Amino acid sequence: MRSPVLPLTWHLARSSGRRGLQSQLLAAGAAAVGSFLLLVMIAAALGAGARADHTTWRAPDAVPAQRATAVQVTTATYARGEPVTVVNLAQLAGRERTPAPPGLTAFPKPGEVYVSPALAVLLHELPAGQLADRFPKAGSYGTIGAAGLASPDELVAVVGRAPSDPAVAVSAGEQNYYDEGLTERALISGFSGARTSLFTRTDQGTVLLGVVLLVMPVVVLASAAGRLGAARREQRLAALRLAGATPRQILAMTAVEAAAVGAVGALAGALAYTALLPALAELPYGVGAWYTGRLWVGLPWLAAVVAAVTALITLSAVTMLRQVATSPLGVAQQADPRRTRAIRLVLFVAVLAYIWMTTGDSGQLKTRQLIALLVLFYGAFWLFGPWVVDRLGRIVGRRAKRPATLLAARRLSDDPRGAWRTVSGLVLAGFVAGFFSVSTLSIDGTSHHGQVAVITANAADARHAATEARTLLDRAGVTATVAVSNEDAFDSLLGGVDGVIAQVSGGRAAMDTAATALTPLGAGRYPVTQEYVSAQDDTVTARVATVSTATLVLSFLVAAASAGLTAAANVLDRRRVYGLLRLSGTPLKVLDRARIRETVIPLVVLAGGTTAMGAFGAMQVNKAAGTTVNTSGAVQLVICLAVGALAMLAAITGSRPLLREVTSGPAQTAD
Repeated sequence: MRSPVLPLTWHLARSSGRRGLQSQLLAAGAAAVGSFLLLVMIAAALGAGARADHTTWRAPDAVPAQRATAVQVTTATYARGEPVTVVNLAQLAGRERTPAPPGLTAFPKPGEVYVSPALAVLLHELPAGQLADRFPKAGSYGTIGAAGLASPDELVAVVGRAPSDPAVAVSAGEQNYYDEGLTERALISGFSGARTSLFTRTDQGTVLLGVVLLVMPVVVLASAAGRLGAARREQRLAALRLAGATPRQILAMTAVEAAAVGAVGALAGALAYTALLPALAELPYGVGAWYTGRLWVGLPWLAAVVAAVTALITLSAVTMLRQVATSPLGVAQQADPRRTRAIRLVLFVAVLAYIWMTTGDSGQLKTRQLIALLVLFYGAFWLFGPWVVDRLGRIVGRRAKRPATLLAARRLSDDPRGAWRTVSGLVLAGFVAGFFSVSTLSIDGTSHHGQVAVITANAADARHAATEARTLLDRAGVTATVAVSNEDAFDSLLGGVDGVIAQVSGGRAAMDTAATALTPLGAGRYPVTQEYVSAQDDTVTARVATVSTATLVLSFLVAAASAGLTAAANVLDRRRVYGLLRLSGTPLKVLDRARIRETVIPLVVLAGGTTAMGAFGAMQVNKAAGTTVNTSGAVQLVICLAVGALAMLAAITGSRPLLREVTSGPAQTAD
């Protein structure tokens, strides 16, 4: 016998009218946004790893001298404040030919210079005395292909050297405390390695942290999509249940409808992600924009996200029907307020105690442990939120003095889960704001901006180099004060290393000119600037700042969208209640105020709690990283919360015309 589920589901969907179509379109739109954001987050995480993998050839595994075919010295210099990675390569005489490095067609000969496309543009824009003269004179530059670059905006040069060139000598690879990850010398026979560039190695980790913090608001949005039209669906299915439909048929009908709407929306989001890939690739992160192919997640991930969003929406819709299956008459009469149990509070307290003990023992947690604790906290607060909303509704209801407040309190206590879904996005976004506002790293250190230094072998060479430096700077037209640094000057730019330090006047262009003019004094090493010395710290803080900003903006946008979506759905679901209230003489203004207060009351209490928790988690991260707390983040936190609250209220008030429409004919609406 043919199952009536599919034909009946299709019939009910078609006959649901304009209100039903609006709910389905809203649900599909939410699924599309959720699918799109999930794919973008996955693409950023996978793409950051792929970008880092394309830099491993610059630090290949060293081999014994008898097996080596070439010498490689990788270092960095700065122009316009941006790092330029320079790979010096020299073929050893009498050895096998070394294969070409990634992005090059052949191993470079002495005097040949290959540059990335972005560096070629910069060399053309800047006078030779500011950058080009740091490299050997070349009639033309070769081009480094995408296989050797992390980003189309990355500045990279590959320079062919003779084995006797000072740029590949042992002294060129000697390291000081600030050289780690920037300057290294190795005997090589190929370009296979596992160590990524300093400028890309932290990209994936910071992106993953942002993904973990952002994924919950996206899940909230997708879950809200599954519950759109829940009241209408419950009433309709309760009537079918009373007419003789089995619980299995009721669940099957709901699952089919939700899965169809979710699949259409999720697929639309996936198609939008695919179409917008070129635009997404232009968004800068770290070393610059992206190669489009490295942001493509592949068909397996695409299908997995579409299936996951569809399953989430279906599960969200099905879980709403427990009462329909067990007590259809109570649902039909709307006589069973959904109370919450105190076990939610017990579990929440237990999770907080576990997190406190885990982070309080040593404060030195690995990234995976911190991410696991964040996920655990999210789950606990998601369980705890409805219980708080329920209690708030009861407390406010007993003390309410205005009709709008009383209506809001009754809605909170009658449907705490529905009220929680409206504010949950911003409540969890408050955790993100608290975390990133405080966790923005502030690493203390001495600043020596405006200085250019040259390292020398000893103090005697430093004194001789100081005289030459004055001559070279004067010839280049740079105004600077030259001083000698020695091993006792620990607070200098060189930090106790012998050398020459020039205090340059005239801004960024003068700094670049001075660095180029002093290059011949370095015996194969480029002059050192503040950007070089603080590169390790600055790279981490820059990545965290970028991810912080992006996560904050997206989380608040998703939270506002989720709130607006849920508010519109609540208006459609409660049109019978609103109609009855209008028939009883309640002004539309009072109904609208009740909707606003229904959001504001739990938002103030719960968002404050999650924000405090986020600040606590950030302090633990700072403690593990050995950095200080960003005190200026308090101002940023207040601004974020204020903007987020205003965005949510704007999204909710956006459904005011819909409220006016569904209550415009109270006699019909109340039927």
